[in-house]
Amino acid sequence: MTEQVEVVAASPSAWTAQVLDRAPWESLTGHHARFAQWHGRAMRYDPEVAPFVALEDESDPRAWEDVAELLGPEARLALPGVSQWPDIWKPVFSADGVQMIATRVDAQPDPEAVLLGADDVPEILDLIARTEPGPFLPRTVELGTYLGIRREGALVAMAGERLHPPGWTEISAVCTDAAYRGQGLASRLVRAVAAGIVERGETPFLHALATNTNAIRLYESLGFELRTTTTITALVRA
Repeated sequence: MTEQVEVVAASPSAWTAQVLDRAPWESLTGHHARFAQWHGRAMRYDPEVAPFVALEDESDPRAWEDVAELLGPEARLALPGVSQWPDIWKPVFSADGVQMIATRVDAQPDPEAVLLGADDVPEILDLIARTEPGPFLPRTVELGTYLGIRREGALVAMAGERLHPPGWTEISAVCTDAAYRGQGLASRLVRAVAAGIVERGETPFLHALATNTNAIRLYESLGFELRTTTTITALVRA
């Protein structure tokens, strides 16, 4: 029998809300420090790993100067949760999003899920290109555990771990090939990834575009609830 682990919400006073509000910064200064590139008050992930940038204080003009130096004149800047920026930056993409946390999830391993690694990256990138769940780069798979389901040898669904602030792990890259949707593969993989997170004593969380109502309904049915709304913004030098 497959073991099931139910994630039960802690009291609101125990939630580390400020950690989740600064998930990229908290990740880069903690579990993901090996991927961090620094300049002054600004950090970014290695550009082959993830597109996210983090500022020590988004209201500090010096932090914006530092990130400009860090990225160079042609770079694109992805800053979750930031809605204001200096005039030298202009948005090329901005969308409303939601951040959801696991409050009651039946986290359970899946016997069909296989661990994905560096050798699987070409297939992963092909699936990502066809399903568009969000950014995934050649070394994103190094951020945490990624699991997939194969049919006749082909990768048809996947999910994995991305941001990793203290006490929390983000579930990301949840996607299924169009020909295999409606079979519950995404739900199974989310539960399987959550099982590994819970086993470490951490709590799963995730992000979705506010317009992606199908994904939000799926996550709610799995036991995630809305924690906050956010913005997802990409900037370039003006």
